Amino acid sequence: MDNDKKLFLKNFIWNTLGTGWNSFNSLFFLIIVTRINGLEIAGIFSIAYATSTILYTLALYSGRLCQVTDIEEKITDKDYICNRALTCGIMLIGAIVFLSIKQYTPFKTEVFILLAIFKGIEAFSDILYGIMQKNGILYKAGQSLTIKGLVGVVLFLVVDGFTHNLIYACLALIIVNALVLIEFDYLLIGRILIDKTEKINRENVLSILKNEFFVFANSFAGIYILNAPKYAIDSFLTEDIQAIYGYIMMPATVMTLFTQFIVMPFLSKLKELYEEKNFKQFHIITLKIKCIVIAFGVFAVGAAYLLGPEFLGLVYGVELLAYRINLCVIIGSYIFYAISYINLVVLTTIRHTFIQFVIYIVSMVIAWIGSNILVKQFGINGATFSCTVTLAIQFVLYGIVTRVIMHKIQKNNAKNREHSLKI
Repeated sequence: MDNDKKLFLKNFIWNTLGTGWNSFNSLFFLIIVTRINGLEIAGIFSIAYATSTILYTLALYSGRLCQVTDIEEKITDKDYICNRALTCGIMLIGAIVFLSIKQYTPFKTEVFILLAIFKGIEAFSDILYGIMQKNGILYKAGQSLTIKGLVGVVLFLVVDGFTHNLIYACLALIIVNALVLIEFDYLLIGRILIDKTEKINRENVLSILKNEFFVFANSFAGIYILNAPKYAIDSFLTEDIQAIYGYIMMPATVMTLFTQFIVMPFLSKLKELYEEKNFKQFHIITLKIKCIVIAFGVFAVGAAYLLGPEFLGLVYGVELLAYRINLCVIIGSYIFYAISYINLVVLTTIRHTFIQFVIYIVSMVIAWIGSNILVKQFGINGATFSCTVTLAIQFVLYGIVTRVIMHKIQKNNAKNREHSLKI
């Protein structure tokens, strides 16, 4: 095995391990909160974590996807870092505005704020991970995420177990993430990679906000779409139902995480293939990823039907047998979402973001209207149905748009090649 293949494998393994640990933390956190603090507090944690994830997309803004696939590379690492500091500040302001509108209890408000800070630190680390990935050491980002994931879960469990206080447990998460950000992400790695001679260009910092707005808007809308039923439950149902929906929805997020694991190491390769106009190989890679994701999704639905409620009931200590069909339907609907995400990566790589914005606006309106009507009328079954219909419509729209745009690009490229040969 040559050095390039070894590095790719190393990057893939560590990125999968790190992203997996860090992403599955929300599952472990919810289990811990349910077991130690009870169903009602678990419901509060579930909606607070979902909201902090939406705010996280505001802090990420365009995210690592645009940073790593930046073909022109006119924007420096320091520009990206400065922009991320700005968006993290905007995120915290957004959290305060949201809480002032909702007027939650003091306890619920504190949990929201602490989780928002936790996610803000996570978003700032991600910009340094992008720098690592551009320099071919994605495995370092995976190692950082692994440290955060392992230590975060253990400390959260210990603190909550001893104090039975969710506030203290959330503070512990903030401390862990802040220490790893400073000691590992920046001092150990980031400081070495960042060119100290680079100057921060204010116009570049602001241009990211302008040029990548639609990428951010798509991500923000996408996370809202997935969590729209939770907000409808927050408005019409109880904290207990919120917790139960969180339990049956959590396994479905595995589809999203699995897709990210598969896609992330290929970002640089897809960018190269597009630059080289090697559309055949570009299509082969994306098709393989889709086939793997679909196969995994079918397996997940089957496993959920056979053992899902029993396993989740054992994990959370809550009776969930009545929600077997809900669980299977939600996991199945996330197959649609996973394929849409792959198409999102394709369209973002070739810098077609406005049309995605249109797709997400349509999907978001459907999610908002559908969730509120169906949850109010049918409870948790309405939440399940609303989620499925929204993701199915989004899947169809993304499939049509991606196919049309890629066909048009390949057709124009063939014409240009034919024209150049004639000359």
